[in-house]
Amino acid sequence: MPTEVDDAPGTVPAEKLMAATISRDAGFLLAKLHAAGSVLNNRALAGFGLKERSYSVLALATSELEPTQREMAEFLSLDPSQIVALIDELEKRGLVIRAPGKQDRRAKIVSATTEGTAVFRQAEAAAREAESAALAGLSDAEIAALKGLLRKALWGPAA
Repeated sequence: MPTEVDDAPGTVPAEKLMAATISRDAGFLLAKLHAAGSVLNNRALAGFGLKERSYSVLALATSELEPTQREMAEFLSLDPSQIVALIDELEKRGLVIRAPGKQDRRAKIVSATTEGTAVFRQAEAAAREAESAALAGLSDAEIAALKGLLRKALWGPAA
């Protein structure tokens, strides 16, 4: 996946650097794929006034799983203050609402509004196109296997 730096004068072609041992490091490969995918995702989501993080919050809010702010922060590996800022932004746009938790009224459940669900559905289609572009070198079966392996690595065999 070429980057804008690849075309700059004096840069080393990526193919040469693929011989480096780091190119076989899972952490490096995941980070590089994420970085390239983030660029594509953020471009695709810009038309909806979203970035990856706000899109992720909106995705969870439309899930009907009634996630709390704390659950979202933990699931998305973000600091609770980051989640609050993202939810504040989405709430100001009328895309999500907060409600007291059913078990613990101090917990805040985040749900998408009707408008938020509509925006999410459109943004989701754009995000899927970006994902397809990021993974264009893989077959459908390889993409399914990759996603399955990533879920298993993150959450164990039951994922």
